[in-house]
Amino acid sequence: MRFQIAIAAFAATTFTTSSSSSAFQTPLHSPISRPSSNAFSSEKSAILRLSFAPAKSSSSAPLRAEASSSSSASSSSEEDDVVGGTTTTTSGTGTASIPNEIFNLVKSIVGAGVLSLPAGIGAFGNAPSAILPATLLIGTIGFFSAYGFSLIGRVCSYTGGQSYRDAWSQSVGDSTSWIPAVTCTFKTCFAILSYSMILADTGKALLSTAGLQTTRTAALLGITGTALLPLCLLKNLSSLAPFSLLGIGGMFYTTIAMAARYLGGAYKLGAPAVKGSKVAAVPAGKYLADVATNFQPRFGNLGASAAMSPNTFILVSMLSTAYMAHFNAPKFFVELKDNTIKRYNTVVGTSFGISVLLFALVGSLGFLTFGSASSGLILNNYSGKDALMSLSRVAVAVSIVFSYPLIFAGARDGWLDLLKVPVDERTDSVLNKATLAILAGVTVVASQLKELAFIMSLAGATLGNALIYVYPALMFRSAVKGMGEKASKGLKREVPFAMFSAGLGVVMGCIGAKMAFGLL
Repeated sequence: MRFQIAIAAFAATTFTTSSSSSAFQTPLHSPISRPSSNAFSSEKSAILRLSFAPAKSSSSAPLRAEASSSSSASSSSEEDDVVGGTTTTTSGTGTASIPNEIFNLVKSIVGAGVLSLPAGIGAFGNAPSAILPATLLIGTIGFFSAYGFSLIGRVCSYTGGQSYRDAWSQSVGDSTSWIPAVTCTFKTCFAILSYSMILADTGKALLSTAGLQTTRTAALLGITGTALLPLCLLKNLSSLAPFSLLGIGGMFYTTIAMAARYLGGAYKLGAPAVKGSKVAAVPAGKYLADVATNFQPRFGNLGASAAMSPNTFILVSMLSTAYMAHFNAPKFFVELKDNTIKRYNTVVGTSFGISVLLFALVGSLGFLTFGSASSGLILNNYSGKDALMSLSRVAVAVSIVFSYPLIFAGARDGWLDLLKVPVDERTDSVLNKATLAILAGVTVVASQLKELAFIMSLAGATLGNALIYVYPALMFRSAVKGMGEKASKGLKREVPFAMFSAGLGVVMGCIGAKMAFGLL
């Protein structure tokens, strides 16, 4: 069986970035506009049109074995690609190069969610060897996440869909397209909730470093009132484009800083000298005394074998949130230059491979430093007097503040669509009231919830698993079925594997959701 997903590209050794990208990790629910200049140049306008617009065609629309071509022959180039024996023709109206898309997709995947992974490892183990099964899980979940991302792009190629909802409408049916729409809305709500929780913890820590003692709630209210509210009230978000680069830059810096602190032993536990032997005392790490007792390193004898514990599903659920970028899969396919499935899968495989590496590094470094005491936001474990890690807090906080309104716009527009508020009635007054209501609700909940790991694992177990594993498989099965006799034997043989991926997502979701509530 030939699966058309370039997971083999995980071993790719080249990675070129482009300074011209400006994509955001924002759920785009509306049909995607074609870019007119450099990679993802339409992002700014797309952000302002975040909506669950009804699909263009009804559920009875015929499925195609080839993607729709552009009506303008002068602005497109066609390239054939064989998929499971079926030749597909895709239009080349996109302008994003493969390196451009790799950078943007890595930036979309590697967000603040990665900072909860050490706690996911600590949920089932407390010995250093626990990182071995954890790394295996990170790679395995990364594989299936990449496969789901690939399926979505392929469905867009087969049906001509240009958004997640559109792909569902033209494969499964328009009458049920509200299902992924609702899922995306709630997923964005969970995203901004986790962001508010991170800002509450980070703000309190930074103020403490500056010598200002305050509560977590007061820090969140201050940040929300002075930064988040004004930004979320903006009607034009294009000015936030330059700050999107801070996200991936901050994560790379944080990874390096965590490695420096682990290798330098700045937080290691001390040990007294053993009487009657030559074993000398081991001094404690430089910053250990400044760390709260509940955040100090804690290790035991639960190593690799502890991965058989049901608590392992907490890490699995966190990974479903951490790898989440699938609502943007149609956008990446549409905007890729010469968007054949082979080129698209090269983007997917390489991007997820790089993300797997970063996830494994951050998860392992945080856990090896603090063990089972790893916080749901690993930055909480580091001393407020640690300048190196304080800079990480600043980078993460700034990145989240300027990314917040982009994701918030998706949540707000999603709710307005679900409440059936017509687009022409969404005046500034209506948008402002919706912004105040949603932001107030999120802030209240974030001020009360302190366990980020719970939010990450619950959102991943429910919404994340649906968007990553279940929905893509259902769309793929329906798309292949709709091809009828045009579908190759390879595609038909792949359907059971896709459904296996969906079934795996359901099982992981049920167990993960149950284990998530155990974190409270």
